[in-house]
Amino acid sequence: MAKIEAKILIVDDDIDVLNTARMYLKQQFTLVQIESNPELIPLHFERESFDVVLLDMNFKKGENDGSDGLHWLNQILDIDPNAIVILVTAYGEFDLAVQAIKAGGTDFITKPWKNEKLYATITSALQLRHSKLEVDRLKNTTKSITDDVDQKYSNFLGNSAPMQRVFSLIEKVGPTDANVLILGENGTGKELAARALHKKSDRANQVFIKVDLGSISETLFESELFGHVKGAFTDAKEDKPGRFELAQGGTLFLDEIGNLSLPLQAKLLSVLQQRKVSRVGSGKEIPIDIRLVCATNMPLYEMVDDGEFRQDLLYRINTVELKMPSLSERTEDMDILVEHFLNVFGKKYKKTNMRIDAGTMNKLKKYHWPGNIRELEHSVERAIILADGNKLGPSDFMLGSSKAIAKAQEDENLNITENEKRLILKALDKHNGNVTRAAKELGLDRLALYRRMQKYGL
Repeated sequence: MAKIEAKILIVDDDIDVLNTARMYLKQQFTLVQIESNPELIPLHFERESFDVVLLDMNFKKGENDGSDGLHWLNQILDIDPNAIVILVTAYGEFDLAVQAIKAGGTDFITKPWKNEKLYATITSALQLRHSKLEVDRLKNTTKSITDDVDQKYSNFLGNSAPMQRVFSLIEKVGPTDANVLILGENGTGKELAARALHKKSDRANQVFIKVDLGSISETLFESELFGHVKGAFTDAKEDKPGRFELAQGGTLFLDEIGNLSLPLQAKLLSVLQQRKVSRVGSGKEIPIDIRLVCATNMPLYEMVDDGEFRQDLLYRINTVELKMPSLSERTEDMDILVEHFLNVFGKKYKKTNMRIDAGTMNKLKKYHWPGNIRELEHSVERAIILADGNKLGPSDFMLGSSKAIAKAQEDENLNITENEKRLILKALDKHNGNVTRAAKELGLDRLALYRRMQKYGL
């Protein structure tokens, strides 16, 4: 039988006990070390990381109060807080064993023991050790991912008056648990604002869970948000927590909330009112403790008037409303944003000291940027990739009003998708970005136009 991969340390002042235990356990586990002098425990831990320690409770002759064992238990836990320590006691010293467990011991075994009992106690302790290490690994992985994401979204930039108002509101609202609704066009930085609210809150050290409601089908909505139990439907192979449970203690960010149908709005409202979720296939209610932040680029107030969005849900999600300005409303921030993207993508593509001439910057400031900061970011990235030198000129930027679009309008081989996108842009330009009028011009309802705009990143 193959040995179990584990490192065991046995500490006892009785040499016969040590040798007997080692002879048996080294047949079962890959490494077994023994020590009769507890003063040398720190030295052992400097050399090895032990999975399980068997520690005698009494080392001084004539004393059986367990004070020595408790002392060395604390020393071991100081060295390795995740250490698994099994206390060895004499028969009948149950009060002492309980005291040791309260002090941080994992389990206890009495002398003399049976080998089967010793083996079972150690293997059970090993399972706990592996679980602790896995929890630590997951925590560290989550922290690493969170730090990476926070780093990506840390550059929330702007000196303009509209952005200063945004920053001021975030400073005031962030520390509260108020529900926040973030409104703004595509690409204005709504997720950046949501993450900034989270970082300013008392929940900053907890999770931030984003849900793109526009990408979740109606059939999967409840499973994704509220979870399901094994067997709830055909593909439910195991229990799965929903996003509300995963966000427990932290912030739940529901992006594109304007895309929800009325039936799904009702389900969401019920959960927000009751502050409880029930997994699909289960009647058990699970209390939720989250901070809710929602975002949309759709005109929710007009949708309420048209019966497309529930008024009671709107009231529930917008205790505080935050409006993200479009890039055309904050052109004075263009310089700092372009400089930031030049640095980011210059490093990424190993093109150092990238810069842009004044004439090109003026051109960028005059463009209407229907895709806002996201479009600006992609434009700078593309320009850096294609640039021959380290100075970007007007020809490096292919904006919506450039010769590329003019050529596309004349191209007889345009496909339906390209034609539709071009017509939407033309209608939006004609009506100065007024979506309602553009939709009427195109023969669409407003909601249908918003969905197409989202599809094309407009």
